[in-house]
This record gives sequence, C-alpha cells and structure tokens, in this order.
Amino acid sequence: MIYIGIGSNLSGNKNQKPIENCKEAIFALKKQVTVCKISSWYKSEPVPVSNQPWFINGVVEINTDKTPIELLEYLLKIEEVFGRLRQKKNEARIIDLDIIDYKKKVIYKENKLITPHPRMHERPFVLLPLKEISPKWKHPIKKVSLDKLLNKLNYKKKILKI
Repeated sequence: MIYIGIGSNLSGNKNQKPIENCKEAIFALKKQVTVCKISSWYKSEPVPVSNQPWFINGVVEINTDKTPIELLEYLLKIEEVFGRLRQKKNEARIIDLDIIDYKKKVIYKENKLITPHPRMHERPFVLLPLKEISPKWKHPIKKVSLDKLLNKLNYKKKILKI
C-alpha cells in the first residue's frame, strides 16, 4: 500500500478552514487514485515550534498504478491548485501532501523524492494516524513498529485527535 500524509494550517483560497482543505485534498486525490482508508484528523503544533497556527493532519492509504514520481507530480499539482506557495522551509501552508511510504520501497531520488519520508519517524502527526489505519506497519529501513517509533517520542501535549 501507499500512504500519503495530509496537512494544512492556513485558510484556503475560498476561506476554507484547514480541515476543509484536507478533506478537499482527499476529494482531489480520488480523481486519479483509489483512496482505501482515511485516518482521523489530528491537530498538532508546527514543527519546528513557531508562532504559526497549529496544523490539521491525517494519513490516507491509497492504491494507484502511478509510479512514485508520477504520484509525486500529481500531489504537487494538487498543492498548486490549492494555491500552495513554496518560499521557505517549514512555512505555514494551505495544503501539504507527502508520500509517507510507497509500497514499502526505499526510494532515493536526490532533490525529488525520498521514501519512506525521511522525517516521518520523528512526527507523531504522521505516526498516530498511520497507526490508526495500518497498525502493523513497520518502517522499511528501521525495521521497527509504529509503537516503538511512538515510544521514542515525547508528544503527548503536542497533538490532539479531533
């Protein structure tokens, strides 16, 4: 399976709230991929911590015949339609779509795509929703379970299931 992380912490072009942006992104995904599972939504503080608004995050499980690069290009196209601008790292955004895992493959295309997502194991806003929809998932490089990854993090007050 393929897992996509979804996040938003800014209002959309039509003043949609971040959670609405995330739901609309799933609708956009469904135009070209099969969405198999959708996690609950989680509210989390920005990483690194800053004064920008908290994020709404979730994970979806999808299936597609698209190659990893074709899928990445499709996700970037969706972000562009939503009005996402990429000016600096870790900035606030209308929508963020990340390939978390692509069929348990380790992919490294410099400056293009890395799977599994290189920082996913540090982010409870990815690990908790992923655990919800795929509790037996193991990190393809680290070879450890979601529970072990979560136990290494101190996240209790930094994320809320909504």
